[in-house]
Amino acid sequence: MRAGLYDTVPPRPYSPGFEVAGVVTGVGEGAVHGDGAPWREGEPCVGLIRYGGYARDLVLPTRNVFRRPAGLAAVDAAAAPVAFLTAQVCLFEAARARAGETALVLGAAGGVGTAAVQLAVRAGLHVVGTAGTERKRMFVTDELGAEACFDSRGDWEEDVRELLGDRGVHLALDAVGGAATESCRRLLAPLGRLVFYGMSEAMPGGRRNWVRAALAWLRTPRFHPLSLIQPGIGVFGVHLLHLQAREEMLRPNLESILGQVATGELRAVVDRTFPLTRDGAVAAHGYIHQRRNLGKVVLEA
Repeated sequence: MRAGLYDTVPPRPYSPGFEVAGVVTGVGEGAVHGDGAPWREGEPCVGLIRYGGYARDLVLPTRNVFRRPAGLAAVDAAAAPVAFLTAQVCLFEAARARAGETALVLGAAGGVGTAAVQLAVRAGLHVVGTAGTERKRMFVTDELGAEACFDSRGDWEEDVRELLGDRGVHLALDAVGGAATESCRRLLAPLGRLVFYGMSEAMPGGRRNWVRAALAWLRTPRFHPLSLIQPGIGVFGVHLLHLQAREEMLRPNLESILGQVATGELRAVVDRTFPLTRDGAVAAHGYIHQRRNLGKVVLEA
């Protein structure tokens, strides 16, 4: 979004930031929780906003604000909503994942990836991931419970095929695009589902590169409906910013996720924090674009 590769941002200059956590400092007239209880000053909260989260003070409608459970630190609360909601929607709303199935998670050591691995493992799925360093791969298997995690920079398609044989994968979560999407398609079992929710291949480094973005776009396969019939596969696209109309699904899922993170049933994986300043934000973006992060990066005031 910062590089201008998404069309869901306002003209520059603008402040990015979609998920925030803090405390209520002021309450408008009639501001109540979903259960009717009034919001109160000093109450810990979590907020979702389309952009503008890189700020010390925000004004949000009550539909975008959620209770922060007791004992849940603001840093962990801020790291949870987008990653876990995206993973939840991809796995269980789009792909309709079921216990016993095999899920392939590309970028399994990233924000959404670490959330998806945890949710899938808890639901009884067999999880295979990809990640770019040995440290990240060991974290995905040893800490999060995936059965295998292969080198995203190597021939991971062949590695997955060797592990699974002719069974293939029942669902694949792809935020990479390019040739990786074609690999996912080839690995899908009959009635397998590919869920596409990003194209990180178009943004390989710290600067926008339209040539690289165009190549990633061209390498990402196009799906004609007839091409899905013979292999018996399905393709889904998910963009969390465009799901506000499904509040009846998102709100209870997020409230449940925050509760499970607070109790330790789920883990908001935070790699590191940076100060909520101009220099801190610049450094945080550089850290992410260099693919150094394992899990989430948070700006902290």
